[in-house]
Amino acid sequence: MKVTAAMSVAALALAGCGSSTDSSTPGASGTTSAAKVIKVGMAYDVGGRGDQSFNDAAAAGLDKAKAELGADTKEATAVNGEAESAREERLSQLIDAGYVNVIAVGFAYAPAVKKVAAANPDVKFALIDSTDAVGPNIENLTFAENEGSFLVGAAAALKSKTGNVGFIGGVNTDLIKKFEAGYTMGAKTVNPAIKVQVKYLTQPPDFSGFGDPAKGKTAAEGMYQQGADVVYAAAGGSGGGVFTAAKAAGKMAIGVDSDQALTAPADVRDVIITSMIKKVDVGTFDFIKSLTEGKFVAGTKVYDLKVDGVGYSTTGGKIDDIKAKLDDFKQQIIDGKIVVPIKP
Repeated sequence: MKVTAAMSVAALALAGCGSSTDSSTPGASGTTSAAKVIKVGMAYDVGGRGDQSFNDAAAAGLDKAKAELGADTKEATAVNGEAESAREERLSQLIDAGYVNVIAVGFAYAPAVKKVAAANPDVKFALIDSTDAVGPNIENLTFAENEGSFLVGAAAALKSKTGNVGFIGGVNTDLIKKFEAGYTMGAKTVNPAIKVQVKYLTQPPDFSGFGDPAKGKTAAEGMYQQGADVVYAAAGGSGGGVFTAAKAAGKMAIGVDSDQALTAPADVRDVIITSMIKKVDVGTFDFIKSLTEGKFVAGTKVYDLKVDGVGYSTTGGKIDDIKAKLDDFKQQIIDGKIVVPIKP
């Protein structure tokens, strides 16, 4: 996948979460010579591998690198309640274990990456979703979430029968507001009179909103009770609760980051009409591949609609009837005829 390199808008970098879990997995044997094996440490955000969303997208890229590039990997995960020093320690532990290429998943790692990268100039870092830490050994992987969210917002409005839709953000940050801004514009482009309910599960520095399905369920229940028939959850692992609420209410939901009609529990997949795809897996794999080829370049890469870095899913066929309209909107964004804001 071809990507563009340009400075993105600043993403918010705040502290998050407590202890960590880790695992180490060598890549497929025989795929590369021992002398060329790339050792990569992955530091997940809250929820980690298995969140069926953001972290799992990064994990998919890591798994592909293990299978295709023979990468030797070690993983560690943040949990709620940890001090900023815990994130720094997690990155340092990966480096001390010999994993001298480190991927930090999520903007909350920016302060830790800034400090640890400066202390380890020979270690190469990929920081996902933030440009708040920059340096000669840091590659910033950013995404046009607002553009992808415009498309699913348009889908929500086209599918809504009540003229009332919802947006649930995990944590009230500038990054998640990009999702809200795009979703709202997409919905109102289709139906200027549509009502868009908005709810954030937590406020910084509380990042539990990315991993609390119960909070997601309660928020979605309230929106459905107030007339929404489609709810978009940009809330990481909390989105599972939104799907549960949609199932119980007989309503619709929209997933995020990964194709959640494939990754969510089987009993709720039928309520997911589409997902805003954010190709963190591609960014992760691209970073590791650049290391194997000796082509690491510091700075920001932006994965947008032009390079197919964001988009929407069609699993289940629930939006097949409106796909042509969504693709027309997509092309208008690519052509610059529609400019999607980053703030609501």
